[in-house]
Amino acid sequence: MPASIVYLHGFRSSPRSFKAQLLGRRMASIGLQDHYVCPMLPVSPREAMNEVETLLADLRGRCGAPPVLIGSSLGGYYATWLAERHGLRAALLNPATHPERDLAKYVGEQPLWHGGGTIRVEPHHLDELRALAVPVTTQPGRYYLLAATDDEVLDYREMLAHFPGANTRVIDGGDHGISDFAQYIDEVLVFCGISADLLLAHPFDAAT
Repeated sequence: MPASIVYLHGFRSSPRSFKAQLLGRRMASIGLQDHYVCPMLPVSPREAMNEVETLLADLRGRCGAPPVLIGSSLGGYYATWLAERHGLRAALLNPATHPERDLAKYVGEQPLWHGGGTIRVEPHHLDELRALAVPVTTQPGRYYLLAATDDEVLDYREMLAHFPGANTRVIDGGDHGISDFAQYIDEVLVFCGISADLLLAHPFDAAT
């Protein structure tokens, strides 16, 4: 039985994001929709990690295998901390490496990308982010890095420098949201432990 996959969305994002939805559809296409979870993360990094750790413990207890993480942007920063803390594998999609720096300009009320509504970023949330920093990963082989050279939000060179030795795919061009993620989704899932033969047996049309 494959391990559960937990997707961690980015800043101001949600389970309704493009990549989160695409992963859910791909997992459903191979009959593994029950092995995919994408929680809505609270704005507080401390609260977010507490909730995800509870989820991870529950998933591990139910299936017996360690869950695998996929993190996008800020979710990649979270996934790195969780992977180091719990010895998990993590696929990182244009991950943030210094969010306490990058998000400082967003302190205050901020709109959400999906479904309306807002969040309020407080200065102490930046301190909570600093507390989750992983200066050096201990087992680079546990990580898969997907980095786009034309990411308009984060510098892909910082990603490469932060994850030396990781399983790395550099997209020449691209964007922060990885709008062509359908091209890489099966590669990500194989890293997460999904059988390549199973994926090949169920071709996926992202447009449907």
